[in-house]
Amino acid sequence: MTDPETLAPSFVHSHALVETPHVGAGSRIWAFAHVLPGARIGREANICDHVFIENDVVLGDRVTVKCGVQLWDGVHVEDDVYIGPNASFTNDPAPRSRQPQAEPLRTRIRSGASIGANVTIRAGVTVGPGALVTDGAVVTRDVPPRAIVAGNPAHITGYLDTPPVPLGARVSAQALGAALPTLTARGAGLVRLPKIVDLRGALSFGEIGAHLPFTPQRFFVVYDVPSEEVRGEHAHRACHQFLVCLKGAVTIVLDDGQARDEVRLDTPQVGLHIPPMVWGIQYRFSADAVMLVLASDTYDAADYIRNYDDFLAAVKADAA
Repeated sequence: MTDPETLAPSFVHSHALVETPHVGAGSRIWAFAHVLPGARIGREANICDHVFIENDVVLGDRVTVKCGVQLWDGVHVEDDVYIGPNASFTNDPAPRSRQPQAEPLRTRIRSGASIGANVTIRAGVTVGPGALVTDGAVVTRDVPPRAIVAGNPAHITGYLDTPPVPLGARVSAQALGAALPTLTARGAGLVRLPKIVDLRGALSFGEIGAHLPFTPQRFFVVYDVPSEEVRGEHAHRACHQFLVCLKGAVTIVLDDGQARDEVRLDTPQVGLHIPPMVWGIQYRFSADAVMLVLASDTYDAADYIRNYDDFLAAVKADAA
């Protein structure tokens, strides 16, 4: 990060109209941009040609706003965000001429996120830290941290910095003796479950101690999930979970605050152990997916951490 004392003064092109005094050192505002008096722009921002920024707008440090973008009241952009050319931010979900909202909805683009060209973002949405909204997407709901979204309406197609661990080829009948991949998320692991096949069909099973690292106190089954929907998105403070995809396939993202894994569960011969304090996300369900979840504890709402920022804070506190 640049030392603020070494930054050059902000630069405003002679053909730009900048009415705000709140422009950070090292920022550059180019021709035909118009910035209203109440806007606040951080350090080392780059505001390109034909950008309009309304009063109740905050831009953090090192933000790039490419040509043809309008940022309306209520938009808050954190540090290190990229906003591509002609991205559109709406400011009212039900606009009427000369009937403004009493209070603008708050649209938040979290630190490190990237917004592609020609993206439309609905007012009131939050795009999570590090997320990537691909070109032309229409964002109508919040985007989780580090998610990649595409389409209209935008849906999750992947996650950044999560190396995939495909399992189907590795646990096929021809590869039953191969070792399962080692996961990087702290304490998480894959467990091979036995399979017995005869003329009556196939059977897989697990035993406490031999396969399950805890004694289950609860189970639930997840099924009939639309493929574009995302489930999970939480961590547990004390509860262990063991996931088995009984039918179809589902992708699991694991995050311990530093390391991340992406696992495609597509066989009842493999279980996934998720220990406490590992953030879990379930997505890319096949149409026929049926997933069994065994839990070490009965349901306790206080055991859940459902906000990713709170999770990172708890991980940091545990490490201190």
